[in-house]
Amino acid sequence: MTKRWALVSVFYKDGVLDFCRKLAEAGYGILSTGGTAKHLLEAGLPVTMVEEYTGFPEMMDGRVKTLHPRIHGGLLGIRDDAGHMASMEEHGIRQIDVVVVNLYPFQETIAKPDCTFAEAIEKIDIGGPSMLRSAAKNHKYVLPVIDPADYSWLGDALSSGRAITESERIGLAAKVFRVTSEYDAAISAYLARATSGEGGETGQAASGSATGSTAGLTVVSADSAADAEIRLFGTRYTLRQSLRYGENPHQGAAFYAADNASPATLGGAKQLQGKELSYNNIQDADAALSILRGLDSFGCACVAVKHMNPCGVGLGETADEAFARAYEADPVSIFGGIIAFNRPVGADVAAKLTDMFLEIVMAPAFSDEALALFAKKKNVRLLVIDVNEPIWHPGDQLVKRVSGGLLVQEVNFSPATQWQVVTKRQPTPEEYKAMEFGWSIVKYVKSNAIVLATANMTLGIGAGQMNRVGAATIALEQAGDKASMGVLASDAFFPMRDTVDTAAAAGVKAIVQPGGSIKDKDSIAACDEHGIAMVFTGVRHFLH
Repeated sequence: MTKRWALVSVFYKDGVLDFCRKLAEAGYGILSTGGTAKHLLEAGLPVTMVEEYTGFPEMMDGRVKTLHPRIHGGLLGIRDDAGHMASMEEHGIRQIDVVVVNLYPFQETIAKPDCTFAEAIEKIDIGGPSMLRSAAKNHKYVLPVIDPADYSWLGDALSSGRAITESERIGLAAKVFRVTSEYDAAISAYLARATSGEGGETGQAASGSATGSTAGLTVVSADSAADAEIRLFGTRYTLRQSLRYGENPHQGAAFYAADNASPATLGGAKQLQGKELSYNNIQDADAALSILRGLDSFGCACVAVKHMNPCGVGLGETADEAFARAYEADPVSIFGGIIAFNRPVGADVAAKLTDMFLEIVMAPAFSDEALALFAKKKNVRLLVIDVNEPIWHPGDQLVKRVSGGLLVQEVNFSPATQWQVVTKRQPTPEEYKAMEFGWSIVKYVKSNAIVLATANMTLGIGAGQMNRVGAATIALEQAGDKASMGVLASDAFFPMRDTVDTAAAAGVKAIVQPGGSIKDKDSIAACDEHGIAMVFTGVRHFLH
């Protein structure tokens, strides 16, 4: 009863032999079923058949084999619970410490043009997800292994006697729930299509349908558009709004909100008044929120956004003062833009905002007096969002769909680095403050990106240019005579000294940039020639 056991039952057998050899070396007995047991036995590995252990034969063409108390009791029993252990002892239940399972190929099966509905149903795995979920729930004691990519490191760790860390156990469990969630979502989408008659006998989606499934993304259309949902990496998104169109009038579009969306997000925001949000409104609003969340440590802030780039950002003691600086930064581009505050909006600033044409105003709250003023501008969309609550955490992922696949990356959290002064001239304390502010803004400007800023407002922003000196020229021209008051922040290194020379000609005295170019020495020399202080951050902020 004290021997360690691993249960191995896999559809995809690549790599499983080597992994099981390592398990055997580590002293694990192997329980297995059907084709997997045959594969292991033929390779000379000792295997105990599950039906031999449970005393209950496989039946119904293999549909029933592991759904048994002696299996799930061994997976779910809490080792530190005396009552659980007594029950296991009483009923002859072995502790199963490793579960190696991958699932029937449902997605691959339904992707075949000639797949019938009956064939699809037979490829719905029941026992596999059940064992994996049991093991994942009890991951403190049981290692759930669904991904063959984990065979190598885990086998090495177990055969060497290394303890598996809590973080590694949680990681294995998280992978199980993600994969099984995507698996269930694919089944749900397939059955929804079949129910709506879109696929006939084969269950394939008809053309023009808003349904489909790909790599963790599943779109389900039920009887009405209001019932549509998307599942992405285990999170369900429900249709919140059918949009008039997308980026352009000929493009259809919709807005889906996560079921667990918090009030700190656009998906959970409360709209107080105004027209329905458009596709471009939502994109711009999200860009404004991203910038604003990076400014909480600076105090009261106002961000103006146009076409997903900031056109003006200001700081102040009050929302009114912060807005005045954001407006002064670019009074032309702010027209028809989106304004976001990280502090409540009162009547003083509302009076100024209602004198302008704006698409959206966002803030954590609006005073009653401010709301009365906005009520006279019924088309202005007012959104209440707790912009000071963080919505991203290290390790969170962003997803972008490309032709034939998905790009997935971690959210851009700046790693801890030590800023390094690389020039003869040291920045002044005021220049350091301006650098920190400018660096917080340039992170959210489309690359190539240059931001010219003081310690409390942007002076000029150059976004999305094909070369860095072009972006600098735009930012400096926008700043005009004020350029000499600010510092220049660049989202990436300078490939040559021309940006420094351009900034020097406009009177700029301090620059912050990542560094890392093979020609850094040329830029440093140029700064020293012009009496400019330059700081390397050691990290870049590309935003394509």
